[in-house]
Amino acid sequence: MSPTYWADIPVDSVPVIKVPPPGPKSREYHARASKYMKGYSSQVRLFPVVFEKGHGVTLTDVDGNTYIDFSSGIYVTGLGHCHPKVTEAVQKYAATLMNAHDFTTPIRMQLLEKLAEITMGEGDRKLNGVQFYDSGTAAVEAGLRMCRAATGKFEFISFHMDFHGKTMGAVGCGRLDPSQGLRAPGFFLVPRGNCYRCAFKMTYPDCGIYCVDYIRTVIKEETAGRVAAIVLEPIQGWAGSVVPPDGWIQKIRALCDEYGILLMADEVLTCMGRTGKMFAMEHWNTVPDVMTLGKGFGNGFPVTAMLVSERYKDKVETISASTSYGGNPMACAAALASIQVIEEENICERATHLGNLLLKRMREIQERHPIIGDVRGVGCLLGIELVKDKATKEPFEEAGRMVYQKAFAKGVAWIPAWHILRMSPPMIMQDEIALKAMDIIEESIYETEKELGYF
Repeated sequence: MSPTYWADIPVDSVPVIKVPPPGPKSREYHARASKYMKGYSSQVRLFPVVFEKGHGVTLTDVDGNTYIDFSSGIYVTGLGHCHPKVTEAVQKYAATLMNAHDFTTPIRMQLLEKLAEITMGEGDRKLNGVQFYDSGTAAVEAGLRMCRAATGKFEFISFHMDFHGKTMGAVGCGRLDPSQGLRAPGFFLVPRGNCYRCAFKMTYPDCGIYCVDYIRTVIKEETAGRVAAIVLEPIQGWAGSVVPPDGWIQKIRALCDEYGILLMADEVLTCMGRTGKMFAMEHWNTVPDVMTLGKGFGNGFPVTAMLVSERYKDKVETISASTSYGGNPMACAAALASIQVIEEENICERATHLGNLLLKRMREIQERHPIIGDVRGVGCLLGIELVKDKATKEPFEEAGRMVYQKAFAKGVAWIPAWHILRMSPPMIMQDEIALKAMDIIEESIYETEKELGYF
């Protein structure tokens, strides 16, 4: 499968490293910016390059170095940088109507109808209640308020190492930095269905997916019995592309139905073809009651959404759901154009193919390297977990930093997460370029192993 995409480039033309990065201009610009901007991501702290432009599957820095983009702006530009159809759509509304608050506009109407056409569910489970936002966190916060309004309950259960955003409620659903103080009342975390690092030291499938059964204990012993929703990432991103075992999500859906609890799927990271399906929950044929969209939804333009099932959508009117920027004409144009591109260019099929290709290569690399404990992923959402020893599975954070920096210096722009290396290439990437990036990553792993005394 080698279709021609708008951003196809000669394989031997990337990467191009003219000056060892971060180059002098990058260092200068970053130093000037750092006088004022604080709170950089680990991506930037470990490799403070300054990007100037992007095209398709490449990024170019201010020193003239061109990189293979294995990050997609951290899961955002799945259709490549500056896709012409998305760019044209945003430009059109930037020149005609930028904002009209939450008044209906023709482009908003078209996007709403398109979402109703493609979203999951049937009957009163159809996800056809919509509100737009400008960040994933805002959509998640709205989803939490929605769950409370729909159920009259106030507690939430989520999972170890999930990530849902950076405001109070969203932070309450994920790992909490101790410096931020106590978790907000009413938020409870339980072990994730992560078979490589099972919290209960069991083995799938003999475990019977006990981690879901354990939620019953938490409901009984820790909550007030007023759980509004179970909130989950279908596939974890920030924690390292952790894919749950088959049956995990279906069993959570059944538990929610048994207890009268809503299921909220945070698809900010996993939506819009990233995993080979328009929505990751489709892999398990499971429909949530509330779902959030973001990142690839607008292919880089800040547009997100909260979706609610037909059964509960009238409750959206009770949570003061509108925002200043959500659903502005430029945002709606970007989102609609992105969906159209995904459909017209068979992007889901392409993501599946690319994911299978890369996973096969990752497993081959795993066999050759003592510090690779696990490789995993679905579609273009992939991860490599580094360990000091394959038997003990002790996380190897030093190696993670080293491999990340070495590969970046060779021309692969990607994502670190402690001892886990995350990869989310644009879904339009050519096979040969994707495999070339993997060659660079393996070379960087070998160099790291050699420096750390494994050879």
